[in-house]
Amino acid sequence: MEDNKSMICFDHVSKEYMLFKNDRQRFKSLFFKPKNVKLHKALDDVSLEIFEGESVGIIGDNGAGKSTLLKMITGVAFPDSGTVTVNGTVAALLELTAGFALEMTGRENIFLRGYTLGLKDAYIKEIEPRIVDFAELGDYIDQPVRTYSSGMKMRLGFAINVNIDPDILVIDEALSVGDASFKKKCKNRIAEIIKEGTTVLFVSHSKDSVKEMCTRAIFLKKGKVLFSGAVNEAFEHYDADKKKEAEKKKKAKK
Repeated sequence: MEDNKSMICFDHVSKEYMLFKNDRQRFKSLFFKPKNVKLHKALDDVSLEIFEGESVGIIGDNGAGKSTLLKMITGVAFPDSGTVTVNGTVAALLELTAGFALEMTGRENIFLRGYTLGLKDAYIKEIEPRIVDFAELGDYIDQPVRTYSSGMKMRLGFAINVNIDPDILVIDEALSVGDASFKKKCKNRIAEIIKEGTTVLFVSHSKDSVKEMCTRAIFLKKGKVLFSGAVNEAFEHYDADKKKEAEKKKKAKK
């Protein structure tokens, strides 16, 4: 990997969030410094590097810091300390229905999303038929997005993100897109993207899915990287940690 281009680099990155008791406390914090507020360290001095063409699984329990990591890669969140460097266009299969202009048609939203990603008009026109074909929305592609079901919005969001030929693709396995045949189509397209040499980050709890898609895995716990390396070894560390935690809970109950 030493000769490969670095696509994503986290250098001693930390991120803390305030946990509010209610919406009122959250609103007041906009004007006054909150007192006695709980702090949650989402990422704690994280350093990692992902290279061009790698497919890397991100594993860990809920609250481990996976979402914060992805938000920083996609530019939604920023570190309190440390630096995050991302080289290239990022497509994220996360919140697929976010960012659509509801009064605009599906086709118009393809162009809007393309412009947001910094793509040129000529290139968007070139990939537009591919996106329309992949989404399988029929005549709805020229109807306002406000008339779409949530599943239709997800189809369009997925179709756009997997057909813009990104440098980096970020995937959350919790994603559910359409019926069985469409899911298979999505899975096949992701496999093609990996084969084409796109750098892929895949968040999942499934050992089989990570083994199938990834060459490396990063195990996160409470905002820290506990292991980065071969997929089987990463899951060995993950399983051993889960067992240790279960034993601790069992002892605490006695």
